[in-house]
Amino acid sequence: MSIDTETCKHQPVYFGVVNINVDERTIGSVDVWRCGVCKKRFCEEKQLGIEEIADLVGMPKIDADAKWAVSICKLQQGKYKWKLVRLKENGEIKHECLDEKIIPLKINNFKIEDEKHWSFLIDDNINKAVEI
Repeated sequence: MSIDTETCKHQPVYFGVVNINVDERTIGSVDVWRCGVCKKRFCEEKQLGIEEIADLVGMPKIDADAKWAVSICKLQQGKYKWKLVRLKENGEIKHECLDEKIIPLKINNFKIEDEKHWSFLIDDNINKAVEI
């Protein structure tokens, strides 16, 4: 029996965490929640030392053909700019880069393809620490 996730009255339970580290020091994390009924996953970004509220609060929606990921900007070394994003298998996302300039980043096989940016999938790193 298949459950339609769009009509599911989600019952999220805590599923795990992905810690974001720099030099083995945690600078943030992504909490992962999973619906006990339909098994759909939800993610919540937590950046340490950042006072403003994240773009995605609560249990944000994600398209069925997308996956949760973290994007990292290599150009912002001192700031360690990372962000929770939704990646589709192919296409592009918009990224706020240096000087708050919005640039498109190409996505191939759920990964950012760019010399100055990279990404990793949340599903591949639940209950792990990722060094950026």
